[in-house]
Amino acid sequence: MLLDPQKIPTREKLILTGLYLAKYDSAGLRKLGFGGFVEAFNVIGYALGQKPASIKNYRDEFDPHFPNRRKGWHNRPTRAYCLKVFNEYKDLDVEEFTGLVKSFVGYDENAWSEVETKEKKDDSGVLFARRVITGLAAEHYFEQVHPKLTEFKGFALENTTRLGCGYDFRLRSELEKNFLAVEVKGLAERKGNVSLTPKEHEVAEALTDRFFLFVVKNFSESPFHEIYQNPLSGSLRFAKKERVVMQVSWLANV
Repeated sequence: MLLDPQKIPTREKLILTGLYLAKYDSAGLRKLGFGGFVEAFNVIGYALGQKPASIKNYRDEFDPHFPNRRKGWHNRPTRAYCLKVFNEYKDLDVEEFTGLVKSFVGYDENAWSEVETKEKKDDSGVLFARRVITGLAAEHYFEQVHPKLTEFKGFALENTTRLGCGYDFRLRSELEKNFLAVEVKGLAERKGNVSLTPKEHEVAEALTDRFFLFVVKNFSESPFHEIYQNPLSGSLRFAKKERVVMQVSWLANV
């Protein structure tokens, strides 16, 4: 079955994620690299810009169809639109279904397998979860809560994640001449490490009070955020780490 994730509506992606988690249970969590169901609900839910509880509800919807330890919504029949998705996708094998769920948040399994080493392929689930937490899930969390944040009240949001400018969001206000820059980071737990790329560090140093580090924590349980204005001059202590990388190239006379 050739599936194009771009053609699958968002609600159907939520339904399919719930179906996957009901069918493959703990083994499915491990394939995706999550430590528990709550983390999977939070990360994929926010990555899709939707409520994490929606995925849990769909998992509970499909639980009665599979021999797992949960009863789910066994006291009523499966809703018709969910049953339609169930009948269409229930026969996907675990590898194809895992790749499909990963693709919902922009993960290309084929591109990954072509360039990664065997060691990284074997750990691809953990790397997938980590990338989604530090990327789409945290960014979409910020987009959802941004209108309620007093620090950015009256500022219009522009997503700059694909522009390579050293921050994820640019905020502008009709009342302010200069823009604000927000770099978003995500953590699975309540505490952890965040790193700045050389470009992000350079921009933070240049913009000072106009640069904000927005850290979303605790995706494994209940996400919350902390905001650091001018993070290089505040309570955070960044230690510079350098790595020497050997670059190999192949030459030919033509």
